[in-house]
Amino acid sequence: MQDYNSKKAIKRLAAIDLGTNSFHAVIVDIFPDGSFYTIDKLKEMVLLAEKGLGNKLSETAMQRAVDALRKIKTLCEHQGSEIILAYATSAIREAENGGELIQRVIDEVGIKIKAIPGRLEAELIGLAVQHGIKMPPKPSLIMDIGGGSVEYILADKNKIYYLTSKKLGVARMTAQFVNTDPLSENEIRQLRDHYREQLTEVAQPFALHRGSVLIGSSGTMENIALMISHKNKKSPSLSVNELEFTSSEFFDFYDDVIGMDYDQRAKLPGLDEKRILLLPAGLVLVHYILKHFGIKNIKISSQALREGIVLHYLKEELDVLRELEFSDNPRRRSVMELVHKCDWHQNHSRHVAKMALQIFDHFRDELNLIETDRELLEYAAFMHDIGYYISHRKHHKHALYIIRNADLRGFKENEIEIMANVARYHRRSIPKMRHPFYKQLEKQDKERVKKLSGILRVADGLDRSHYQNVRAMAIEQKGKTVTIKINTEADPQLEIWGAMRKNLLFEKVTGKKLKIEEAEFLKPVVV
Repeated sequence: MQDYNSKKAIKRLAAIDLGTNSFHAVIVDIFPDGSFYTIDKLKEMVLLAEKGLGNKLSETAMQRAVDALRKIKTLCEHQGSEIILAYATSAIREAENGGELIQRVIDEVGIKIKAIPGRLEAELIGLAVQHGIKMPPKPSLIMDIGGGSVEYILADKNKIYYLTSKKLGVARMTAQFVNTDPLSENEIRQLRDHYREQLTEVAQPFALHRGSVLIGSSGTMENIALMISHKNKKSPSLSVNELEFTSSEFFDFYDDVIGMDYDQRAKLPGLDEKRILLLPAGLVLVHYILKHFGIKNIKISSQALREGIVLHYLKEELDVLRELEFSDNPRRRSVMELVHKCDWHQNHSRHVAKMALQIFDHFRDELNLIETDRELLEYAAFMHDIGYYISHRKHHKHALYIIRNADLRGFKENEIEIMANVARYHRRSIPKMRHPFYKQLEKQDKERVKKLSGILRVADGLDRSHYQNVRAMAIEQKGKTVTIKINTEADPQLEIWGAMRKNLLFEKVTGKKLKIEEAEFLKPVVV
């Protein structure tokens, strides 16, 4: 505590892992040297996938999610958190109405959720485990069992050799394979066959960097470790971090438990009540990994995705926390100074700008746009979310205010007004004559705002997750229909939903009906 008290924190940050089964929040103070200190934690069980993964989230599940985040937000406010980072995983990313839940949380709670791809989830978990435990000298297999997905990372203390995310989470597997209680021999066989098929690509890099330790993180692995500890009468009193057991101890435990029904499992000390139904699928998975990968020892990391979010923030932000992107162009330099001052969402904003420019280039001649319009669209895309610096609510209007009053250098007055209005109309209402800052524009500038806003709205929707899920994009026109085809790293539903709910202005200015489809093998476009 002496070291902690002797340092002055530069920010208090809250990180929230929105998992399929539970939401985990951690509140930390971060320091100039890149370290952090945990102030508080909170876990809320939500069980989002009660109807299976990939389906619509039920109204009751969405309400549980909103209620849980409201509790977490209250804790964050009580603890004085300056930043809240909320990352969603499988259940929200894949659900048909995941975007609706994200919007509800923005409107009702004031938290903006980012739906991250599985690859990034695995990377963040790997960072957290490397940071949180003493890593064995040889590469170890890290396994984070969630409700919708399981992340596999092969790493030592310095390097990540391999990472992937597999749709093998216990809620998903239970919904797909489990119909009896206790598990039947046939269901166990089906689960093992499915795991074998899905984990072939994990076995290959493991064989190249063979280690003898499995490091488990998150609820299912923590619960298994606690139950084995209780069985052996050595349950930890403080933390499960660094808790160890052998494969032999697990196999003995497995043999005792796999034949139990729900009521019998409910009596096991160390098992969370809301994991009783999901435990069998997790046991079969751990059994398969230990047996077929030949792993002898298991240890637990209490750090997982939520701590990975903190470490990712430190890694991304501290390197460039107060650095500015200098340029010989005073217009660009002025914009970059502003967005850095406003703690901009850099990766999202750059990605939106890239997609917006690709759409612009396709429609430039058709919409009678010029090179200056392209430049203004790029800058408006960079600045469209800087209103978050003031508040989540009405951040589009706050962006308008900031841009108009920022004393941007090198721009004519009408160019600043165009950028401010385009940023303002990236969400919610489209331009209307009753809006005073739009009404005061010259007629030709009103048209420019409508065209550029129509493009920006679609591009912003295509990164609804804020994690650059769209890897490549192609635009095709046939008659009165424009089809945007996208390659995505993870499930595309959220991006398609995000863009299609903003299609009205685009369709109005182009005179075309918009369609967005998932496609394969598109070549990324460099703009």
